[in-house]
Amino acid sequence: MSETKETCILQIQGGLGKHLYLTAAIKVLKNNFPSRDVICVVAWPELFAGLPEVKRVYPLGGTQYFYDSYIEGKDPLIFAQEVYFHTDHVLQRAPLIETWAKMYNLKFSGEKPYVKINAEQKKAIRDFYQPKFEGKPFLLLQTAGGLFSSERPYSWARDMPHDVACKVAQHFKKSHFVMQVCRPAALKIPDVFVRNEQLSNTELIGLLELTDKRLLIDSSMQHGAACLGLKSTVLWNATSPVIFGHAIHDNIVAKEKPKKELPGAYLFRYQFDNNPEEMPYEEEDLKDLYNIDQIIASLEAQTNEPKKGFG
Repeated sequence: MSETKETCILQIQGGLGKHLYLTAAIKVLKNNFPSRDVICVVAWPELFAGLPEVKRVYPLGGTQYFYDSYIEGKDPLIFAQEVYFHTDHVLQRAPLIETWAKMYNLKFSGEKPYVKINAEQKKAIRDFYQPKFEGKPFLLLQTAGGLFSSERPYSWARDMPHDVACKVAQHFKKSHFVMQVCRPAALKIPDVFVRNEQLSNTELIGLLELTDKRLLIDSSMQHGAACLGLKSTVLWNATSPVIFGHAIHDNIVAKEKPKKELPGAYLFRYQFDNNPEEMPYEEEDLKDLYNIDQIIASLEAQTNEPKKGFG
């Protein structure tokens, strides 16, 4: 098979949310090098395969004949550095995609992340879920993220506090179909539809297109919502909306954290997961980490037409 000699080879490793965010890098590359084909080597290839700007997608560890096809005797540009270790990211100076572009001295023109879900995939998702709505508008809450296999019921750094999730569900469940998306070990909201199975990436993100209101956390679905242009309410705790957030969302940050010495912290103050020893709050702080009235008001302001976001 004859391959184009001039390519941009984009490698991404890490979680699904990071991959969704850095789909914007594909557009940055095409805008800076319009004549070059983009070849992606990624940990989550499922959502990259349908992107029209991508010539080929390879899973990490599945790059058979790659050197012969794209490296030897060719003219590739390699984009495989880890953006998480760039100074601007560590110091929380700019959104992730802006730092990524700066790392390679590329022009950034406000490129946004994106996904493409085909008609057959959309139909399968719609046919499974819509009968459950019983004519009601759809409120989705992602309450837990991180490793699907984690046996922790709650991670303070990113998960939604259980009392917040329950209060929001209670407020909306008479008027809305309420669904909770979480990992199997996570705390469940009573009397709502729970999806704690391991969904395909396409189903997980495509499900968002059916929603009318979204309360999310710093995990894959907030990035998926941004890819789809769906304004959402996103809760933040240990991670920062400055570097991982999207301007399209209503980003609500937990109450200020007391200063605490963290001898194990290196480039980042808090780890994403598995960090109970870093918990900065006292027990009495936990009852009001977030202003529940602010969250409900934000959700009320989301219109019933997903593409319009907030009223």
